[in-house]
Amino acid sequence: MPVGEFRNNRARERFLTAYREAADRLWPSTSVDSDVETSFGTTRVHRLGSGHNEPFVLLPGSGGPALGWHAYVGRLAASRPVIAIDPVGEPGPSVQTRAIGSGDEWSQWLGETLAAAGVDRAHLIGTSYGGWIALRHALRAPHAVAGLALLDPGGFGQVSPRFIAWVIACGLAGFAPRPVRHALARPLRNVTLRDDDAMRLVKASFGFRRRHVVPAPLTDEELQRVTAPALVLLGEHSQLYDAREVAARVTAHMPHAVAEIVPEAGHDLMLWHPEEFADRIVAAALKLGAG
Repeated sequence: MPVGEFRNNRARERFLTAYREAADRLWPSTSVDSDVETSFGTTRVHRLGSGHNEPFVLLPGSGGPALGWHAYVGRLAASRPVIAIDPVGEPGPSVQTRAIGSGDEWSQWLGETLAAAGVDRAHLIGTSYGGWIALRHALRAPHAVAGLALLDPGGFGQVSPRFIAWVIACGLAGFAPRPVRHALARPLRNVTLRDDDAMRLVKASFGFRRRHVVPAPLTDEELQRVTAPALVLLGEHSQLYDAREVAARVTAHMPHAVAEIVPEAGHDLMLWHPEEFADRIVAAALKLGAG
């Protein structure tokens, strides 16, 4: 299985230029960035905040770099340390050197990344593909996961043709003139189309070849083994699955999880109410005690 990589040096520089420009505008200047080595390649981590509490670890969705959490990190870092990660196999400063072929290998990558960053135990926050990685890590290394906050996560069903069609339609809409792109955000249920910074990165990411394994759905038995306290937020109109069915599965099979459906939101959930969601994540972590 091949690794994710830029098509050529020009595509890489184009994306990284857009990435740096977006970081200058959106990302806190107090961030301390470093590269850590794993058996799957070099991973860029961004550290914010301070203190001795177990950190928040931010995992973006496929195609979305750590910068996608920019509206969250200020509030989160005021509570405890934050580590935002640019996953390997995605467009960005991380460099993949070995293929990742399963959820367990994604968990291995995350465990190695956190160990290299000096983190033994953390609260994992993930959206979409990143939410699936967080779930897989909670299964494989429950001792390392203090809590979960999942925003329209993967792992609750097969990736459907409907979802793929939505991704393609949004990708095409991203190349439309700005007024048209903004207008299409509502019928396509994707507020990302109104985010000009995000769309520059999306368009630049077309120069990257992703080689991700498709998220394998978690079984009911696996969900029962996720013992970490979890806040699961689902978009009412998620293009990924039927939110009500997923909420029912979470309630029935995840012993320490709370599932909520966010009205009007789709798979773009993380962009809907970032300040409110960040505050809820902080509050959920506080309820677990000093850690």
